[in-house]
This record gives sequence, C-alpha cells and structure tokens, in this order.
Amino acid sequence: MAQYPDPLPVEFAEAFERARSRFGRLGRTVLFFPTIDSTNDVAMAFASSAAREGAIVIADAQTAGRGRRGRTWFSPAGAGLYVSVVLEPRRAREPERALALLTLAAGVALSGAVERATGMRPDIKWPNDLVVGPRKLAGILAEGIVDVPGASNDERRLPVRSAAPNVTAVVLGYGINVAPAAYPPELGDRATSLESELGRRVDRAALCVETLASIAERYDDLLAGRFDAILDAWHARAPAGRGARVRWETPEGPRTGTTAGVDEMGALLVRVGGRTERLLAGEVTWS
Repeated sequence: MAQYPDPLPVEFAEAFERARSRFGRLGRTVLFFPTIDSTNDVAMAFASSAAREGAIVIADAQTAGRGRRGRTWFSPAGAGLYVSVVLEPRRAREPERALALLTLAAGVALSGAVERATGMRPDIKWPNDLVVGPRKLAGILAEGIVDVPGASNDERRLPVRSAAPNVTAVVLGYGINVAPAAYPPELGDRATSLESELGRRVDRAALCVETLASIAERYDDLLAGRFDAILDAWHARAPAGRGARVRWETPEGPRTGTTAGVDEMGALLVRVGGRTERLLAGEVTWS
C-alpha cells in the first residue's frame, strides 16, 4: 500500500522553523508520516534523486523499523523519535574514511543532542547504541546505497562497510526511546527511555531539532576531514571503549578480550593476550 506524508505536526513545524539555520545541508526535503513501515525504506527513494542530500524522513510510528543484523526496532506511536537522513559522504575530502566513521559520528551527534535537549548524557556503546547504564536508549542504522540499474531496494541496500567501494549515498536512520512503552518481553529488561530515566516529560520536537542540528555539525566534520574531533568526542562519550571485557564469535569459535579504543577507521580494538585485534562488524557481547 502506498504511504503518503502528512504536514509536519505544528510543534515540529514551529521548532524546525526556529532552528532552520542550524541544519546546514539537511532539511531541504522533510517528510512526516503518522505511521510508516520504515523511515529508512522511504529515505531510500531519495538515494537515486538529484536532490537527495539532506532529505529527512520522520515517523510517529513504524510497523517494520529495522535495527542492525535484521533485528526489528520497536517503534510505537508517540513513544519515540524515528528519523532517517540521506547523506553523501562520498563528497568528503577522504570519502573512504568519512564513510567508515559515519556511524561513530552519528553516535557522537546523538549523545550530544540528548544532553543539550534534556541534560542527560547517554554513553555510546560501539558500534551504534546509546545506553544508560546497562539499558539501551537509542540505536543507529546506516545503510549504504549502490546504484544498480533495475535492482530492487533490497539489492541496492548494503551494510556501509560492504558498500564502501561503490556507495553513492547513505541512509542514516536512528531511533530514540522517548516515552515509556510496553516493550516486548525480550526487550523489557534491556531497553529504557528518556522519560523513564528523567522522571519528566521530554519535548520530542525540541529533541528532534537538536538531533538534526548535531548530525549536520558532525556531517560537516566528516566532509571537511575533521576526523580527530569525531574520534576524540567518541572516546570521551564511550567509557566502555577502553577496559571493558567483550566476547565475539569467529569461525574458529568464541573469543574474548579487553577493549582498547577504536582505530582511525572506527574499528574496535581489542586486546587478546599480548596482541591487539580489530573488529569491524558482527555481534559483540559486553560484560
């Protein structure tokens, strides 16, 4: 069934108007949907258009929101912020590195935006989560888009690192749990929300504005090659990036080690015995 956008809700429209100068390259196109399958899927439609950079898709609810590794992102109406933005990191001075650091830059941006909007400073957990203590507050999904004539959206969508040589655009999606919700049983003890942590109401429109302004700022850092600023900010907001015990799977079986930061391409560094290994993707379990 076709899904058509609605006008921005009044509170969002007013907040956007006040903050328009902070959005940089973002926001030339803004679409709002009361309910949609996935903001990332809609944003993909802009990945083959001439005016794609900075397109924003917002939903009040998603019926098929996605997380990493094919997981579902629980997206009930009115309880979260569900947004996707189309970016073109290939235009950066160092496109490969900008693409590799995009998810980390988004984590830095969202952590900073939540702090500015609410006063609470969530931690970043590699590669793409915001957490408060042991519970997940927000997730990020960056999908690289490649131009393949006649291909379906699923065939054009690849994990960012897999798409690096041929990526034409990136859809950066994020979900932030704002209000308490009846989480599915498998999420009940692993998820939290801003209002649950703060004990007060959070203005979703103001939060949305801060996230987009912060992403615009970090996107400019990526395009200009200011990678050290991103990595320094990531380390400052990711205490588990050093000294935490982690476990991951390999073809030879499970491995364990101690985190030692990230490298210049955003890979997680893990000390295993007397050597350091680089983790680029996959499932990492944190102790």
